[in-house]
Amino acid sequence: MAKKTYDLLFKLLLIGDSGVGKTCILFRFSDDAFNTTFISTIGIDFKIKTIELKGKKIKLQIWDTAGQERFHTITTSYYRGAMGIMLVYDITNLKSFENIAKWLRNIDEHANEDVEKMILGNKCDMDDNRQVQKERGDAIALEHGIKFMETSAKNNINIDRAFHELAEAILNKTSRETSSSSGVGNMNAELQDRVNLNTNNKSSMNRISQCC
Repeated sequence: MAKKTYDLLFKLLLIGDSGVGKTCILFRFSDDAFNTTFISTIGIDFKIKTIELKGKKIKLQIWDTAGQERFHTITTSYYRGAMGIMLVYDITNLKSFENIAKWLRNIDEHANEDVEKMILGNKCDMDDNRQVQKERGDAIALEHGIKFMETSAKNNINIDRAFHELAEAILNKTSRETSSSSGVGNMNAELQDRVNLNTNNKSSMNRISQCC
């Protein structure tokens, strides 16, 4: 039997309007690659990347969701198993920022109550076309008690940092939750129970819209 190559498995979810750059963020983090012409995600897809945090190997299973309304029923079914959710908007698209409130409501309705959240203002390399000032991102994050940072998949700004900080928040929380139980073995079992892989339900990725 093959030896397990990681200590813990965290399921993360990327949500936000279509075209804000969710797929570009994912590919920059997972493959250190950037493409100006990704096609819009159809339904949902995912990538895997293993990182090291506090002496543990953490396998991140990162689900990339379609932003279009017609895929809402498919994508919200994945909220429940997520341990961390990144809400992404485009700093050059005011509407995508205003819709963060809608995405937060979706999390409240469909995700676990204790899910870790983070807001990302993507495409910060396009400052000349900025419609959303950084202070507005800071304000909505502060209002909801969520971490916030601006990112650029194109220029690789804060991408690794965002995923590492979200994973660390999940690790710290799960460590606190299990500190009174019988150690790491139980923590692994509990995490495995909470993670719904849904690998049999994944759709293939098709893309048409431009993102950064």
